[in-house]
Amino acid sequence: MKIRRLLMRAGAALFGVALLYPFSALFARIGAWQWGEEIRGPALSSIRVSLLLTGIAMVVILLAGTPVALYIARCGTRERLFWQALLLVPILLPPLALGILLALAFGPYGAAGSALQRYGIVMTNSRTAFVVTQIYVSIGYYVLGAVAAFDAVPAMLEKQAALLGLPQWKVFARVTLPLSRLGLAVALSIAWVRAIGEFGAVVVTAYYPAGMPVQLWVNLQSCGLPAVMPLLVVFLITALPLPWLVHVWAQRRHHA
Repeated sequence: MKIRRLLMRAGAALFGVALLYPFSALFARIGAWQWGEEIRGPALSSIRVSLLLTGIAMVVILLAGTPVALYIARCGTRERLFWQALLLVPILLPPLALGILLALAFGPYGAAGSALQRYGIVMTNSRTAFVVTQIYVSIGYYVLGAVAAFDAVPAMLEKQAALLGLPQWKVFARVTLPLSRLGLAVALSIAWVRAIGEFGAVVVTAYYPAGMPVQLWVNLQSCGLPAVMPLLVVFLITALPLPWLVHVWAQRRHHA
């Protein structure tokens, strides 16, 4: 029995090492990392673009996606299935295809794009295009995660709060939101990492201003791996810790 347990533990450890092995590339012998002005300037600009515009996208997703998720969690079974199937469309659609569709729909060829351009709102290679693309690629993850978070709230507690005379918005603020906030945080963190790491759709709709994924590609094509590594480290630091910490916190709270 002990031998079997040791073998299983060794197998799990081997799996963990294999999973983390790609991070050893940070110590690969590729020569001195490049961080000259021609690399540093665009890289710092891409960091600002990604953090600022992804933050704006997350605010929009939070404000628009939360009430939609609450509605889906409380609607009938058939309607719920319809909305969940609809939310899966941008998730399952290949990013490059989604980017082309967005560029055509919101660009000068589409009705919405041409109408917006008349008011000076450019939907290709602009900050607006960047934010809109990030919203499209990540909002499905947030809403589906938020629906699961609202599902975990006991309906009886909400009914009891309503019976005590609380209006619907107070039931949400005092009962539903506190009990679902951890699940909402997990959903938002997944949306964050999905948005900030998007390349395929963004490179079509908003090659400029370049975010970190696009700038990494530009550096790789122009100067090779030594020019990629400094920005790659920053990219990993900004994309990975938030969802990782939230998930670890969620698991600790769940098993506490």
